[in-house]
Order: sequence, then C-alpha cells, then structure tokens
Amino acid sequence: MERQSTKEETAIVLDFLPNGYAFDQRPSHIKTAIAQAIGKEHFVLLELVPKKDVFLQPLEEIYIGEGKRDKIHHISGKLEIEKLTTTAKAEMEHVIADIIVKDEAKYVDFFNNAQPLTTRMHSLELLPGLGKKHMWEIIEERKEGDFKSFEDIKNRVKLMPDPKRAIIKRILDEISGKEKHKIFADVEHRQ
Repeated sequence: MERQSTKEETAIVLDFLPNGYAFDQRPSHIKTAIAQAIGKEHFVLLELVPKKDVFLQPLEEIYIGEGKRDKIHHISGKLEIEKLTTTAKAEMEHVIADIIVKDEAKYVDFFNNAQPLTTRMHSLELLPGLGKKHMWEIIEERKEGDFKSFEDIKNRVKLMPDPKRAIIKRILDEISGKEKHKIFADVEHRQ
C-alpha cells in the first residue's frame, strides 16, 4: 500500500479517562481528561486531550485533523502499545476489524496489487498464514480478474486462511512492533 505523509484525520476512541490516569499524582484540579485512540487511516495509537466538559465514549469516531476540532483540545502524542489501558487493549482488535470491514475494498486491493519486496520475498507472504503456495495461487487468480471481496478471495484461492483475519493479525503485529516491514500500520508516523 502506498504510504502518504499525511496526518490522521479521524480516530476511534479506545478508552476515555475523565479524571486522567490513576497513576498521575498531580492534584485533581490540574489533571486533564485523557482519551486513548487509534487513527482510522494509519492505525497510529494516540493520546488525546478533550475540550473542557467533553465526555467521549469508547468506539466514538472523532475528528483530530488540522481544522476546527469540536471535541479534541489537542493531541498529546503517540502512545506505545504498553501504555494502553486494559480497556483500550481489549477494544483495539474489535475497532481494527470494524475499520477493515467498513473499508473492505482498500484491503482487498492489497491482494490485487501486492508486489515482491525482494527476489525471494513477496509482500503477500508477510500476512500470517500465507506462504509461497498461497502467494502463487493469489497471483495466478488475480490474472483472471481482480478480487472483489474477502469472500471472493476465499472462494477463488483453495484452502485460503481468512484474509480479513490475516490482515487484522498483521496490523496488530505491526502496532505491537513485532514486524519489521510495515504494510498497514504506520507506527513510525508522527502526529
């Protein structure tokens, strides 16, 4: 997938802490509410500070772009996965799955256009459960015509692991830093 150097425009709230972090020892009148969120486009984990008296809901989609923000005062910065709350970690896989389902064409397009990384490695092989055999079947099948959906991929490629599940797993691995090559999650992306 082509990587653009644009910032996240929207994010999904993973957890909202109206009184800030429990471990923050500052007096309560100094603490600010905190939202932990994931960007919709690049899956960047972010710490957000909402405007005064704004209460965010987990799974709420919020605008964080350059223009006038109605709910977010500012972006504190990028979050490491280890800093996510238990609630945020629990919601992350569900939110990623929802983003993929809502923009299925973008992720199916990866199967239609994926190219070799080196003479020995193809970007399709970076997906969990896909080896050389599946890679060659996908390449042969896409010569017959582009894949239209995840279901189309499963129907046309014999014994294909669930493509949606493979992408979700890959994104989770990229966010957690387990993968060197980034396909979907731009964890090096600066806000």
